[in-house]
Amino acid sequence: MARDLDSAHQFYGAVLGWKFRPTRLGEGFSVALQDGVPVAGIGALAPRLGVPVAWTPYFAVDDADDTAARVRERGATMAVGPLAFGTGRAALAADPDGAVFGFWQGEVIPDWTAHPGGAAGWLELRTRDAFAAAVFYGEVLDWACERAGCCDVSYEHGHVVVRRGRDTVALISGGAVEQAPDPQVRPRWHVHFHVPDLETAVETAVRLGGRTVSPVHTTATGRRVTLSDPDGGLFTVVTPPDTPA
Repeated sequence: MARDLDSAHQFYGAVLGWKFRPTRLGEGFSVALQDGVPVAGIGALAPRLGVPVAWTPYFAVDDADDTAARVRERGATMAVGPLAFGTGRAALAADPDGAVFGFWQGEVIPDWTAHPGGAAGWLELRTRDAFAAAVFYGEVLDWACERAGCCDVSYEHGHVVVRRGRDTVALISGGAVEQAPDPQVRPRWHVHFHVPDLETAVETAVRLGGRTVSPVHTTATGRRVTLSDPDGGLFTVVTPPDTPA
């Protein structure tokens, strides 16, 4: 959710190399493309809904009303909706530790969804208790059910890993601190986008009014750094481990 679509296009186009095209939902929405593949959606909705500028993951559900009821029953918060929206119904919620997420019922928004297996980013939930979070999301979003197409959940290398078929949907990591002033520490969904050169992406973001909000981290899976766009939207850029420093 952005304040101004043109400004978001200029920033993310330069930093991440994205191209943009309109959707059938009107002038306030666009789809971001990387090498011709849809990777994200941007909507100029923040002022209208009174919410912060943010990257938010949306998960598909069969029944938005039933999902909203499950959220409330488990001590979490419904923030917006479910509301009729385009080809379906959308809602925003916060889990028991305060991490914000969305869910979606209905047909896929035309031209505004990541291609299966081709998304340029991945999701990580950093939360207080990874196992408790896995139980919450599993119950709310119907993960690890016995029906065909459900996500599988496993514990691997210190993380809860969520997969749909062969594709990794998300990682859930423990250790975040509730009410921490640093958004890198408190529970939150982190969206990661791949870039060919980490330093170039950082320099471009800062030149265009963004800022770095974490040091560069190097792990077995790559090098990454979290950035803020000019309106405060947080995202992480990552390069593979064999990228030269």
